[in-house]
Amino acid sequence: MNLILLGPPGAGKGTQSQRLEKKYGTIQLSTGDMLRAAVRSGSELGQRADAIMKAGQLVPDEVMIEMISERIDQPDCAKGFILDGFPRTVPQAEALDAMLADKGLKLDHVIEMKVDGPALVTRVTGRFTCAKCGTGYHDSFNPPKVAGVCDNCGSTEFTRRADDNAETFGKRLAAYERDTAPILPYYREHGVLKQVDGMAEIDEVTRQLEAIIG
Repeated sequence: MNLILLGPPGAGKGTQSQRLEKKYGTIQLSTGDMLRAAVRSGSELGQRADAIMKAGQLVPDEVMIEMISERIDQPDCAKGFILDGFPRTVPQAEALDAMLADKGLKLDHVIEMKVDGPALVTRVTGRFTCAKCGTGYHDSFNPPKVAGVCDNCGSTEFTRRADDNAETFGKRLAAYERDTAPILPYYREHGVLKQVDGMAEIDEVTRQLEAIIG
């Protein structure tokens, strides 16, 4: 199962990806994480990406596609992947489809998590993650069962993203609407786009996703 979850910042893509990983054995692929891993590895691709980023430039689409291509060839992606953070534009979506077709693969579902923009402010400003294992939490909606202790690994160290605040959220939401939302018609035309109510309770969103995936 090869899947993309789409939605603005705070829509819950990370939380739902973790749940789908556990149920279906698919691997969540964050392009940000892949870039950092490639740079740390010192591979030829990682060195190219590192030089580009150090020059203050955006990593070109062809480099991102090559990185994703290498990653999904790894054994842990045998059951599929959930792509997070890519594509963000129609040219990227087209390049991704072409790369997958070359491998005899395709996207099974592209699922948009429909949300209410203003309500996302509360979601964004309240979320935090375990510094050790990366499990996500929220001050109001999904706190640890024991305050200050990660449910998953027992760590007592947590982090919050520096840009998870009301001041910067509006810019990130505007960037999504400007850059990423236009790919929705592309996937609709290709018959793979579905929608779920991203404002529902976490368990209900999971149920809707699982009903689509089957």
